[in-house]
Amino acid sequence: MAESGGSITKYKVLQIQNRYNVSASDLAEQIIQGLPEERFEVTTAFLRGAPGEGEPRSRASRSVYFGFSKAATKGLRLRVLWVLYRHCRRERYDAVIAHRFKPINAFMLLNFLLRIPACIGVLHGLGEYDRRYRRWELHWLLKGCWRFVGVSRAVYEDLSSEQGANLPAEHVRRINNAIDIDHAESLQHPGNEARRRLGLPDDVFVFGTIGRLVPVKGHVHLLQAFASVAPQAPQAHLAIIGEGRGRDELEALIDLHGLHGRVHLLGAKDDALQYVRAFDAFVMPSLSEGLPLALLEGMSGHLPVVGSDIDSLRPILQDCGGRVFAVGKPEELAKQLSALLALSPAERRCEGDTAYAYLRRAHGIEDFRRQYRELVEELVVRH
Repeated sequence: MAESGGSITKYKVLQIQNRYNVSASDLAEQIIQGLPEERFEVTTAFLRGAPGEGEPRSRASRSVYFGFSKAATKGLRLRVLWVLYRHCRRERYDAVIAHRFKPINAFMLLNFLLRIPACIGVLHGLGEYDRRYRRWELHWLLKGCWRFVGVSRAVYEDLSSEQGANLPAEHVRRINNAIDIDHAESLQHPGNEARRRLGLPDDVFVFGTIGRLVPVKGHVHLLQAFASVAPQAPQAHLAIIGEGRGRDELEALIDLHGLHGRVHLLGAKDDALQYVRAFDAFVMPSLSEGLPLALLEGMSGHLPVVGSDIDSLRPILQDCGGRVFAVGKPEELAKQLSALLALSPAERRCEGDTAYAYLRRAHGIEDFRRQYRELVEELVVRH
């Protein structure tokens, strides 16, 4: 513990992630904001990567970039464990917040020696403990100092159910992922300006999505669904913000269906949420997700939302008045796209406003910050 101002104790907190990732929507940064500087001294650390020139830095009081290669973080990770051990022995942290499996697993091993009193593992996706060996190791290493956070109802249930990690109830918490709604809205360009910046036409209906161009995001199914709707809806366009190894396959589908000029692969964009008002409806066709922030960002733009019926999306879409289709079924998605096109502008605004109201109720950033602060306080004070 670090002393500050005589009688006030400042707790030293390490927040660690696998790869460097600092952005306006980064929830690790929001956790830091929830830990007031007068009571917490936060160090943020990344096993891999570091910011380049002009890239954002963390708001933590200190940042550590360990600089490991991808290969070094695989397998036994002995060098990683040794460097982390030496760092933590020197710094004597009161709490560690580890994001995703590799950092969590490293600290579950190390804490047999370090004995950090407050350990929080944040799981962002499903199936991290599907492998029998991982489940066995998790339970063997589990100590009373550990709490595991599921970032959505689905991830929470995956951690606590017998079919998932099967963790005892006292070790699992649910803290919904969130966005800073006010900040998101302050970044968003008006619709016409957002379209101008993206090179989209003004006088069309745009279905939009944000996500890496990888198979799990379901863009192939979205494009197939759009291809079946497009002949009857010449005013409709599809825009995808994101980049990845799936671009060639999507471009081939655009060629196959003759959709040049109507499907726009816009590439990766910094703080992509600033462009959501370029869309008339937001579509999330993912095959698997933890809790996709892009969907929440779509809601922040007062957009009607459509998504697949995977476990992490279905309850959100049902609660927000969104539209659901059977995952991996482009013909079902096409029906939802057609239904949105058939709505009047007022009806679409109503759907978007309903989704926005839900976002305010269930995924506000202030509640998110408070829950993490209270969890850290609970563990360090108990010790």
